[in-house]
Amino acid sequence: MAYEASLESLNAHPVPQWYEDAKFGIFIHWGLFSIPAFAAKSGSIADTFRTNYDIAVAQTPYCEWYWNAIKVPESDSAKHHAEVYGNAPYENFREPFLRGLAHWRPDEWAAHFSEAGAKYVVLVTKHHDGFCLWPSAVKNPKQKDWTSTRDIVGELAKAVRDKGMKFGVYYSGGIDWTFNRAPLRTLADFMGSTPAGSYPAYAEAQTRELIERYAPSILWNDISWPSTLQSELRLFADYYNAIADGVVNDRWLPLTFRRMLLRFKFARRRVDRALKIAMQKSRNRGVIPQLPPHCDFRTPEYAAFDRISAKKWEATRGMSHSFGYNRRDSDADYESVESLVHSFIDTVAKNGNLLLNVGPRGEDAQIPSEQIARLKGFGAWLKANGEGIYGTRPWTRFDGKTRCGVDVRFTGKPDALYVHLLGTPPAAEFVVLGDDLPAAAQAMQLASGRRVACARDATGLRFELTEPLASAPAHSFKLFR
Repeated sequence: MAYEASLESLNAHPVPQWYEDAKFGIFIHWGLFSIPAFAAKSGSIADTFRTNYDIAVAQTPYCEWYWNAIKVPESDSAKHHAEVYGNAPYENFREPFLRGLAHWRPDEWAAHFSEAGAKYVVLVTKHHDGFCLWPSAVKNPKQKDWTSTRDIVGELAKAVRDKGMKFGVYYSGGIDWTFNRAPLRTLADFMGSTPAGSYPAYAEAQTRELIERYAPSILWNDISWPSTLQSELRLFADYYNAIADGVVNDRWLPLTFRRMLLRFKFARRRVDRALKIAMQKSRNRGVIPQLPPHCDFRTPEYAAFDRISAKKWEATRGMSHSFGYNRRDSDADYESVESLVHSFIDTVAKNGNLLLNVGPRGEDAQIPSEQIARLKGFGAWLKANGEGIYGTRPWTRFDGKTRCGVDVRFTGKPDALYVHLLGTPPAAEFVVLGDDLPAAAQAMQLASGRRVACARDATGLRFELTEPLASAPAHSFKLFR
């Protein structure tokens, strides 16, 4: 069908089956910020806003926000920059980043992502620093030569598609520090910093260029959109009409009078007073963006929904507290494979996908070994248990427990229910609690392919193995319906 630039038409757009089935994608944050590769060590982004609100935007653990952070003298990044780079301009990182591309092998990246079990890849094509990873024909009027001379986007798109994965593009529509160079300290500063003037037309022209050149299956905007709702509805309609399998995320809040007020200091001060109190009371671990007038899926960041969501969603996170590479991160700063697998299964059970970030180095375009190890561990688990993940849908409930206290998650297909143990029971027999579980005489352990006897008892479904399960990130079983 042909889509029109109206909410009625666009909200009828179905989430494509490929995206519903895919479950796992790779995010890539890589750019000039990957050369200094530094951010404050202040815990999670939520911790930073909770404990250090007045300069939180400059103290976040996100290395990709380095350019803003070094403009705030009291930040850790500003002190580091003065010590290591002598207050050289951020623009000086362009040349070493471009030199590092001599070592880049996009086919090797794509192979790692495919072996990890990913079904799609989303590349950050332009982050908040405004630097473009493709030789854009749309010239930046505020910053000369602010693009890659090599078509990183095009080369990676080809490598990813050659491995049978879908390709998507991230674009920072709401923030561009070449158009608005004011230092940002607070959340209201950040929310009110969307550039005006020539920027809205520039952002739309670049987004349309990305669509026309690379035909992305995912259009992943960040922060907000710098112009009106009608402008973005036209963009969505043109995108859907051009890309039959396309999806858009939720970070497209259009420009409104209320958002425009945040350009003024008096309005930001008032909002900051309220936000500071709210953040100090909040126990959220991450960020859940506000729902815009139109989107195909939600994108909680370092966070998750607490129940099955009727709306498709995608948990987005790094392997450590940063998306961009932080050279100070040790192996201990990264989430374990077990923890990543557990949160992934939990996400899928609640109707979500996982977009797991990698942050390559800037100087040599290589993915750090700590990240490669987690991709390999993730891939090994999915190779053995992917049947219970790919193509599944939520069951009537997402969670449960065994009688011995192991957490359980459920996924389903028309002909099967999958039971995922987020831990290893101590004995060869265990009971998954619940009187709603189907009476099954037999199940199958996905990793081994072995049949497992099952029997109902007064409290749930008993699994009778011949020997205790070996340690693994999680154990998945198929109940035949």
